[in-house]
Amino acid sequence: MNVLIIDGQGGGVGRLLVERIAGQFQDANIIACGTNSMATANMLKGAKISGATGENAVVYNARRADVIVGPVGIVMANAMLGEITPVMAAAVTDSDARIILIPMNRCQTKIVGVQEKKISEYVDEVIEMMKTDTQQACD
Repeated sequence: MNVLIIDGQGGGVGRLLVERIAGQFQDANIIACGTNSMATANMLKGAKISGATGENAVVYNARRADVIVGPVGIVMANAMLGEITPVMAAAVTDSDARIILIPMNRCQTKIVGVQEKKISEYVDEVIEMMKTDTQQACD
């Protein structure tokens, strides 16, 4: 399974995702794509995985991913204070991968019907969703 984790800003959400996904899915090929070098570097501290930075890295790897995980902003042009380019957002939404998004009520975007939780609780849900998807694919 090829897992693409995308994050920006400081990469804190991405790092938590890397740590948890790498711990639960040892056979997964995980690639961390940061919108900036600091985000990429922080995600790479989470596990021994591959990493890349910038728009082209997101576009290239989104085409090859089975699962894409990240904050909801990765599908919104100009999110994360402008770090998500329209091309990046389109690459994620155009991908054939399963896209799992973590809701983040920031930057004037509110998601109705989503419970306020800690990021770690959302990451727990990501792991459970990925386990369920993996189980269903094997059945």
